[in-house]
Amino acid sequence: MPIGVQSIIAVGLGATLGTFAPATGEQMKILGDVFLNLVQVVVLPLVFPLIVLGIARVESVKKVGRIAGKAILYFELVTTVILLIAVGLAKFTGIGKNAPVVGADAKDLEGMSQGIDFHELILHAVPKNIFAAFGEGNLLGAITFALLVGVAVAAIGEKSKPFADVLESVSTVMFKVVGYVIRVAPLGVLGFISYDVAHYGFGNLRSLAGFVAVVYAGLAIVVGGLFPLIAAFYRIRYVALLKSVANLAGIAFVTRSSESVLAPLMSRLEAFGLSRSTTSFVVPLGYSFNTDGSVLYQAAALVFLANAYGADTSLPALLLMVGVLVILSKGMAGVASASIVVLIAAGNSVGLPAEGVALLLGVDFIVDMARTGVNVIGNSLAAAVVDSSEKRREAKRGSDTSYAEVATEATDLQKETVQ
Repeated sequence: MPIGVQSIIAVGLGATLGTFAPATGEQMKILGDVFLNLVQVVVLPLVFPLIVLGIARVESVKKVGRIAGKAILYFELVTTVILLIAVGLAKFTGIGKNAPVVGADAKDLEGMSQGIDFHELILHAVPKNIFAAFGEGNLLGAITFALLVGVAVAAIGEKSKPFADVLESVSTVMFKVVGYVIRVAPLGVLGFISYDVAHYGFGNLRSLAGFVAVVYAGLAIVVGGLFPLIAAFYRIRYVALLKSVANLAGIAFVTRSSESVLAPLMSRLEAFGLSRSTTSFVVPLGYSFNTDGSVLYQAAALVFLANAYGADTSLPALLLMVGVLVILSKGMAGVASASIVVLIAAGNSVGLPAEGVALLLGVDFIVDMARTGVNVIGNSLAAAVVDSSEKRREAKRGSDTSYAEVATEATDLQKETVQ
């Protein structure tokens, strides 16, 4: 039975169990936690060698810098456009007016950071102990270290071949392990759905149905409107790409973890035709800096809270919200409950109380599923865009070289004729 069908069955069983046997449903969370632990234990041992090898295979360090620059520029532009779409849609629909913010309980936010420390973020990206970084699951720190090692391997050349062969073997073994882990994904889905339905229920969903509907509508516009436009501009077969990663986005949707599909996603994109050097670099980087679904949720949530508290929602105020989120959303990497933490920090920046954010926690698991799935699709498209841009550049250089060779041959022929 295909794993997608197994996951759908698991969703139905989990919802039934969480509804009719909530005590048992909450206990089933152990299945989801075990699945995520299995995923997380293999992510860094796989991502590290892939990034090192991807960079080592690149012709020059200059190309590495170019790919990184293109990826970061793409992340920034696309997330900004998505923020504007979300704010515009939320403003147009007027979500949040007459919302029951008085009943929000700020105790639900205890223990969460009230802001993001960019000083800590930088130190997080440059760990002092790589083994500690691996132990903590610090993906951003592992990427930084892998960049340095990859550049060193490329610079050493032939002498580094034994080391590169070991990394190649490690990555092959880790891909096999990932295949084993993905087979038990339906059990993780069963555990998470059972727990979510048993723990949160559907009461808050009814009172916040408008907010959930706007977030899902915004995500649909992004996946069905914005992404196809970007793909058409870069001549990417978007429908084929979507079909290629659809079941992985589905697993991310029900497990609410994009990390659960990181390794198979890179493998799937390579099979789609993207180069390994681009995929193994852009996708992990996108997991830290290209959270398309999450930024849309945050923008819609800020407008929701502004309407609920009667705050200013004029054009300058909305643009301020977008500006704040453009900055804060890039600090999500390595932060627990990242979307909620960024939302609290952004709300504080524009004068909105944290109690309102507590109200949204009741439906967070519902929107979290959709935004996580969109994050996977967005990073797949980002890798395809950067890869397409690099291939166009190489093709142009190739045609320029061919033209120069033809011109040289013609000149030599003219000289011989004259002689």
